[in-house]
Amino acid sequence: MISSLIGEQLVGDAQRLIEGAKKIVILTHMAPDGDAMGSSLGLRWWLEEMGKAVTVVVPSAFPDFLGWMPGAEDILVYDISGESAVCGQIREAIEAADLAICADFNEPKRIGAVGTMLLEVKNERDPKNQQIFRGSPGERKKEEGDLPILMIDHHPNPSDVADVVLSYPESPSASEIVYRLIYEMKGQLSLNAATCLYTGMMTDTGNFAFNSNHPEMYEIVGEMVRLGVDKDAIYNRVFNAYSESRMRLMGFCLYQKMRIFPKEHVAFIYLSKRELARFHFQSGDAEGLVNLPLQIRDIHYSCFMREDKVYPSEEEKAGGSKIKVKISMRSQGDRPVNTFCQEVFGGGGHKNASGGEYYGPLPEAVKLFLENYQRYCK
Repeated sequence: MISSLIGEQLVGDAQRLIEGAKKIVILTHMAPDGDAMGSSLGLRWWLEEMGKAVTVVVPSAFPDFLGWMPGAEDILVYDISGESAVCGQIREAIEAADLAICADFNEPKRIGAVGTMLLEVKNERDPKNQQIFRGSPGERKKEEGDLPILMIDHHPNPSDVADVVLSYPESPSASEIVYRLIYEMKGQLSLNAATCLYTGMMTDTGNFAFNSNHPEMYEIVGEMVRLGVDKDAIYNRVFNAYSESRMRLMGFCLYQKMRIFPKEHVAFIYLSKRELARFHFQSGDAEGLVNLPLQIRDIHYSCFMREDKVYPSEEEKAGGSKIKVKISMRSQGDRPVNTFCQEVFGGGGHKNASGGEYYGPLPEAVKLFLENYQRYCK
């Protein structure tokens, strides 16, 4: 028996939003990973079984090795130029929706220009920025014409943009929270939905290698396998489907770019745009690279940095910089990295898996790490 994580009141609030909607748009974060794809597509299949019209939107391209997932071919991928026809389709989908679901992210900036669109449409529908719900919790009703937002996430400190927030940082993946919502609403999972949700749970725990010491997770996995989920096939599609260039990039990182600080048990890798281009870098090629040094004995912390493009919606935050450095950190055991990412790089995340961003030249970001890692990695 799976326990109730979400709680009766919030389940009821989410259920009223879902049951009252005919057209739903599902949004997830930039550089979507397995959990972003899994939670979004799992929701899509479940909601379509309920008779809803559903559109899934991602604000940037997803990795090729996730393209096999059921429904991935129907996803609308925002063009960062903001000029392609699909950008207009995304705007139309948001405008036509009577419910927006934010999956696997905690604030609009994590979906870039798509987040700007969402807030514009919400404000146009509700110019006074009134609350979606009126009355006591048991009598909440959606106002005519509003665009309510349901957030399903496991990152800390969710923003107040959503009208119903299902945020559980203790959960290892957003896909597990989606499963629990469906379970607590007494919904039925199709094989397609279960396959997507399992993929999200598997990838966000590194094939259940970290943040996965939760017995109920395996009860959920067992239910999915009983539905027909082929966990071995999913593993092969995700972890044994990298390109030759990606494998060579991995070797380059470990042989030439990895620095070890044995006293603090820290590994550090950083890559410039030129180095990424040398290996024909594609979206998703950096997935999991930050975890590799943790396989070294006595390495407890790992940091990976890479230069990235600046999206149009980030230009103001970038302060004119055309360079953004993405920072990912991982740790083992009772050794937090989220404080480091929050205080040094303005990011955050989970205790053992966190990240941030730096707008400016890569050497400056590297210098910032080198000046601070000894204070946080102990």
